[in-house]
Formats: sequence, C-alpha cells, structure tokens
Amino acid sequence: MEFVRNHIEGISKISDEDWDYFSSRLIERNFRKKSVFLQLGEIENYISFIKSGVVRFYMPKEFEEKEVTFSFSFKNQFVSAYDSFLTRKPSLYELEALSDTHMYSISYADLQDVYANTQFGNLIGRLTAERLFLLKSKREQSLLNETAEERYLKLFKNRQDFIKDIPLKYISSYIGVTPQALSRIRKRIN
Repeated sequence: MEFVRNHIEGISKISDEDWDYFSSRLIERNFRKKSVFLQLGEIENYISFIKSGVVRFYMPKEFEEKEVTFSFSFKNQFVSAYDSFLTRKPSLYELEALSDTHMYSISYADLQDVYANTQFGNLIGRLTAERLFLLKSKREQSLLNETAEERYLKLFKNRQDFIKDIPLKYISSYIGVTPQALSRIRKRIN
C-alpha cells in the first residue's frame, strides 16, 4: 500500500497519523480481465487507485460494436465513475478491467470521514478533483484539436507498456474512428 502513499505525497505531504487514518479505510479489490465492476445504472461507491491493470470507461450499447469507449485508467492512476461518486446518482457508463486489475479503494462514506477527521483530507480531495478535471479538459481539447492519428500516437507514446492490453476496437472508439480507419493509421505509421 506504500505506493498509494508515495503517489499522494507527490501531490501533498501527509503526516503519519493522517496516513494511518486514511489507509485503515482502504480496501484491496481485484478484478479479473473482462470484469465489469461498475454497471450502467449503479451508483459508484468507490474511488480507487490502480496498483496494476488497465480499466476502460465505456457507454454500453445494444450491439457491442456500437459501444463508445471514452477513457482508460492505468497503473498509478485514480479510477472512479467520479460524477456518480460525487452526485450519488446512477452511472451513465460502465467500468471494465481490460486486464487482471489490482486496486485499493475507499468508499464514499469513508472518504467523507477522512475529510472530516484529518488535516490533509480536504486538501487531497480538492487536489484529486483538480487533477481529474484537468484530465477531462485535456481529453476534450484533444478531441477538438488533434487528428485521430495524433490521438493514437499520443496514447501509444504515453502508455506504450499498457497498449498491448487494450483491444484495437476500444482504441479506435477512444480516438473516434472505425477499426478500419485505425488499421489504415497504423499502416501509415509503420
């Protein structure tokens, strides 16, 4: 669990007392490859930190080829249907482990308790929310300003060690093209 503390301390220092309080509320969760661990319509009860694995965010459709993959989370990143987590309303999308995934999670209720009873709680909550907002903003700007090829190259460059775990149909949906168009992009690059 020390990797979680190291990540948090990359954002803000945490006292041993606050760390003990926070870490005592973390639970370890493991999901097998292809497990959907948050279903459409469920309320997200956790914010988690990925120790290993890749998670896909997607909107399910009647036909699998029509699903829309709009985000991924990787090792050493937070993962949550954060809008559902914050609002306590049903999720409009699903979370799926694309590889065997190991994470540490804190429940909504336990996080509220950490906010109320530690010095670092509100600060880390605000900084985490800011980071998630920046990721979302960066994604939106990418969709508006970059070509599909540029988005693919960026994903490949930034996550080369994980891209092997992501089926091409999900990558094509994520960058906003058909699998055939992704195939043409990959041929041009090679």
